Amino acid sequence: MNIARTEDLPHYTYEDYLLWEGRWELIEGVPYAMSPAPSIEHQSTSSRLARLLEEAVEQCEPCLALLPVDWKIDDSTVVQPDNMVVCHQPDHPNYISRAPELIFEILSPSTSERDRNLKYRLYESEGVKYYAIVNHEDRIAKIYRLQDGRFVKAADVVEETFEFDLGVCNFNLDFSRVWKSTA
Repeated sequence: MNIARTEDLPHYTYEDYLLWEGRWELIEGVPYAMSPAPSIEHQSTSSRLARLLEEAVEQCEPCLALLPVDWKIDDSTVVQPDNMVVCHQPDHPNYISRAPELIFEILSPSTSERDRNLKYRLYESEGVKYYAIVNHEDRIAKIYRLQDGRFVKAADVVEETFEFDLGVCNFNLDFSRVWKSTA
């Protein structure tokens, strides 16, 4: 039996990524398809988060609330977090190249394992201040805060309000406004 080793797999770059159709992420040269498309509830949760984040940072001049946009970490890693807040001016019109202060990933069956493990480690190593893993089915957000270079769980939030201290901005996010059902 011939088992492929990681080093035997093709290694892709940002230049390759730019040629692909559909939604993809590239992590350490390995492509990940962002399909199937997110569910209606996933998209509704992301839309509500986007609106709440936009409201939260509108008085904070350097901060922007963003929906999926490329974060080009290096030539072999490009990700598209579901929702994020950056507190710097993007230096490229098509992607960000510095770590967001806050990232929300909304769990989907096709991305759940990657969000909980691979992206958790990636975001931690890149210095993201807060990482929130949102489970819209269970209506809970697990929020991690970067402390001494490691993520530490800050809270499991259901209906509470959580304060995010992004350095240049602080804001409270009322999670009871995130869970509105589409039913």
